[in-house]
Amino acid sequence: MSSQTKVAIITGGGAGIGKACALRFTKENIRVVIGDLAEEDGQKTVELIRSGGGEAIFHTGDVSKEADCQAWAQMALEKWGRIDILVANAGARVLGSLLEATEADWQLMIDVNLKGVAYSCKAVLPAMIQQQSGAIVIISSVNALVGRPEMPLYDATKAAVVSLTRSLAVAHGKDGIRVNAICPGWTITDFHERLAAARGESPSDLRERVHRAGYALLGKPAEPPQIASAVYFMASDDASNITGQALMVDGGLSVTANKVG
Repeated sequence: MSSQTKVAIITGGGAGIGKACALRFTKENIRVVIGDLAEEDGQKTVELIRSGGGEAIFHTGDVSKEADCQAWAQMALEKWGRIDILVANAGARVLGSLLEATEADWQLMIDVNLKGVAYSCKAVLPAMIQQQSGAIVIISSVNALVGRPEMPLYDATKAAVVSLTRSLAVAHGKDGIRVNAICPGWTITDFHERLAAARGESPSDLRERVHRAGYALLGKPAEPPQIASAVYFMASDDASNITGQALMVDGGLSVTANKVG
């Protein structure tokens, strides 16, 4: 990627997959605006990037608020004068069956996982249209295509953003803008490690438990840098003829009829 002047916005960039994307992009000399609700995580990620010689800025915000998404775009334009990449990564999750779901659960999932992605895209599109170039990478999930019983609200919103990916790709191909989705499988992030720690489970025990559960043909859960590599590819000039696609980065889960284990 010819990236000396490229600028990326990464939502949910303070931790997990978003943090891994920020680190990978700045390693490739891409300037990054990180948006996240968690100020401490966001600031730590920026400090880590700057300590390695990269360029990054952070501002707290909520993707479910259109004004916050617009503010991140404005920050990029004011600081660096352009927006080349959006990684629409921020998300929320609700466990439980459809029968257990409340109206508030539905509202949270739609506000963050669907409207938050749409607001993020809406915020960057005018600059990309003016430039006649840009790459949007939306983080969906393998469970947009593979069913499971315990997270139907989350999975429905992740399927919705794959549809949005295709619609935006069709609408803005003429503007030189590519729009693709990455669909991770089981990926061990800060979120999972923090939940495990609250249960008294170590990071290594967590990984072993997920490995035994058999969620991938390749035998182990993904780590955030593996997902970030796929995101970087889709954002890079190496993917210049790819748009409207949903790439499974799932260790093979989506091609199996059942869990492997």
